[in-house]
Amino acid sequence: MLARVLVLLLLAGLVPLLGAPGVARAASGCSGRPAKTVGFSTGELRVYKSRAHVCAVTVAKKPGKRRTMSVTLQARGGRAVSDKGKYTKMAGPVTVDALNRCVRATGAIGKKSASTGWILC
Repeated sequence: MLARVLVLLLLAGLVPLLGAPGVARAASGCSGRPAKTVGFSTGELRVYKSRAHVCAVTVAKKPGKRRTMSVTLQARGGRAVSDKGKYTKMAGPVTVDALNRCVRATGAIGKKSASTGWILC
């Protein structure tokens, strides 16, 4: 019975595949392999890709002081998902289903920002 529940959760994508080749648990909270990193003066926008999902975070270069941070991720043809608030270290993670679809991500810290444009097409 427990095995059936775990298989169903894995198929639904609710349990990360621990120890699977090519899948790393990032310190950022995103699973998958790094797909793109875009640096800007106050931080980095990091995008990770797993088989059917894409995840993004914005990470501050100098964590500590609370400031406005945001990260937005959108799969082509889908709605944008974002996380915005006053954080000390990072905004996100945000995840979208992106099996065989392009995505774009934007991250901001204060008034500085970075964007990927359409990637993973």
